[in-house]
Amino acid sequence: MSVPAELFSYRKFWAHRFGPAPFLPMSQEEMGELGWDSCDIILVTGDAYVDHASFGMAIVGRLLEAQGFRVGIISQPDWTSTADFKKLGKPNLFFGVSAGNMDSMVNRYTSDRKIRSDDAYTPGGVAGKRPDRSVLVYSQRCQEAYKNVPVIIGGIEASLRRIAHYDYWSDLVRRSVLMDSKADLLVFGNGERQIVEIAHRLSRGEKPEQLTEIRGTAFLRNHIPEGFSVIDSTTIDEPGSEPATKTNPYLYVPGKDSASAADKASGSNLPVQVESPGNESREASGSVYQHPPKVDRAHTVIRLPSFEAVKDDPVLYAHASRVLHLETNPGNARALVQKHGDRELWLNPPAIPLQTQEMDAIYELPFARVPHPSYGDQKIPAFEMIQHSVTIMRGCFGGCTFCSITEHEGRIIQNRSEKSVLREIEKIRDTSKSFSGYISDLGGPTANMYRLACKSREIEAACRRPSCVYPDVCSNLQTDHSSLVNLYRKAREIPGIKKILIASGVRYDIAVKSPEWIKELATHHVGGYLKIAPEHTQEGPLTKMMKPGIGAYDRFKELFDRYSKQAGKEQYLIPYFIAAHPGTTDQDMLDLALWLKANGFRADQVQAFLPSPMATATAMYHSGKNPLRKVTRTSENVSIPRGLTVRRLHKAFLRYHDANNWPILREALRKMGRGDLIGNGKHQLIPAWQPRGTGESEGHRTPHRKSRPASGGVNFRTQHTGLPPGPAMPSARKKKPGNR
Repeated sequence: MSVPAELFSYRKFWAHRFGPAPFLPMSQEEMGELGWDSCDIILVTGDAYVDHASFGMAIVGRLLEAQGFRVGIISQPDWTSTADFKKLGKPNLFFGVSAGNMDSMVNRYTSDRKIRSDDAYTPGGVAGKRPDRSVLVYSQRCQEAYKNVPVIIGGIEASLRRIAHYDYWSDLVRRSVLMDSKADLLVFGNGERQIVEIAHRLSRGEKPEQLTEIRGTAFLRNHIPEGFSVIDSTTIDEPGSEPATKTNPYLYVPGKDSASAADKASGSNLPVQVESPGNESREASGSVYQHPPKVDRAHTVIRLPSFEAVKDDPVLYAHASRVLHLETNPGNARALVQKHGDRELWLNPPAIPLQTQEMDAIYELPFARVPHPSYGDQKIPAFEMIQHSVTIMRGCFGGCTFCSITEHEGRIIQNRSEKSVLREIEKIRDTSKSFSGYISDLGGPTANMYRLACKSREIEAACRRPSCVYPDVCSNLQTDHSSLVNLYRKAREIPGIKKILIASGVRYDIAVKSPEWIKELATHHVGGYLKIAPEHTQEGPLTKMMKPGIGAYDRFKELFDRYSKQAGKEQYLIPYFIAAHPGTTDQDMLDLALWLKANGFRADQVQAFLPSPMATATAMYHSGKNPLRKVTRTSENVSIPRGLTVRRLHKAFLRYHDANNWPILREALRKMGRGDLIGNGKHQLIPAWQPRGTGESEGHRTPHRKSRPASGGVNFRTQHTGLPPGPAMPSARKKKPGNR
């Protein structure tokens, strides 16, 4: 793994003499006030411009400013013409285009493909201020506005659509967004390293077509350059007949020399693999870590099946998804190539994770920490939720198949220093007019992965596991939460801080390895309710999600309840569940509903699985195959809840207490042969009677009776949007935006 240039080591561009702007300009008037005659770089975003480190364009803009470039922002432009794309003039170097903090299709449409009524990243929460497939539209308008100006695309939408991908909203496999946008380069993942190098090299006169070796970027070529070894992906994971001995290319577990000649030649490092009685892959016992065979990874590229092949063959699509996820570790990833017509889509290996000092410097850039003044008094819901929160880390090694965090940010945790986090808390206290002493979150993609890492850098660099915690917590993972406990304690001691809440999602399977952290959390950092995401209770869907069994939740709950009681606090867990995930049957949802009732839970809002681009679960949804295991024509078929009827049923099971769902549940229970669960008994799921004015017509209505709450139940909102956390109190919960 090559050592990249330190992020702030570049010689600053000449315009650094202008110094930092109070806000990055959004108009010619602001540029004039700063003494600028032009912008070097113009960033186009689908979000409102909030100068806060939780907003991607603010981070990119302030980072480029710190490199000496003059950066302007075009926020939520009118895409029906080029007028808004010309309002800052022609950029000297390039346009940087992003849909915003969310994929524009996820932002606008629900999992049932209905149009959302609001947009948390828009002033006033107004919907409709960005186009569908924003990256494509914005890129085309930039090119129309100023020909021959390079266009660099990035952000979550471009990142997760970097190869041929299944698009849920059109129910088609679409080409890479780079092809359709006609952009010059695509930046995937967290883009700081890439965008800084791109900016400096373009400023020195290089052309976009010369920038072919930057990690974390994708571009188009006409042919494979000389000197590269091309490996057909099917030699790594052949999508043919099921072999007698199954192997898993996600793991490098040396032991017996059993890899095929083709595997050895490709340098794919296939492990010895055995099957357990539970049909779950396990590492061969007795293995000792050894170095993988030496290969020239810098001059090796893996050829994925072409766009034309995967769009018509779901099995090949699942195979390509599996191989792509194999090549995501910056320590051992090779370049990927996928033919689109007569062009070669080339994906370099992911960028090297940021070091702590680089993370500190990024988050301590001179953000105003408020929305741009042009919005006046209009509220931006996303900002209202995060303005007093502090990001302490990036990345996630959980690998949940429905989640895009790992695909985008990677599974190697990138941490800020304790001192940097404490300085930001003090800055919030000293500068925010609305601060009342409460920090809403210290977290990131998860609440409790801060400073957790592999015990060996060598093992980490060679590992191909998609998760460090599934099917069990890896023995090489360091799970000591003491650094996080110390951070909490020092943060609480800062004068003027009344309370620090933890709103990011808790990874409870590693939390139980550190009871001290759970005690600290329950004693000091919960506002009555703590969100937690078991997602399901049944093994079938959990194995397809790569989530731990419900037993891990039970162990966490036991510790949380114990420490809450010791602290003299009445506190509750708010579990999130997901409906209609691949691998989920009607029986699974019934069992989950019975678990909810037995535990006194009543969810007042739920969400069905939404197949986001590039996620492993999306490959399951599209192909009906399981890419967590070897994909073949005859390999495991996954049960897929498709269609509005079954998705509504699965959501209805989560809201078994809602009288409007009783008719559909009665019908389903009878078809399943579980009519015994219909009645008024304590152990029955739903009553036989129907309150007047609820449910669908069944030919007659029974006399009106009031619905009664379950005895001892806690009424809560268990909303799974795949997004970062919102406020802690369930009565005030709102959907917090983000990308997952």
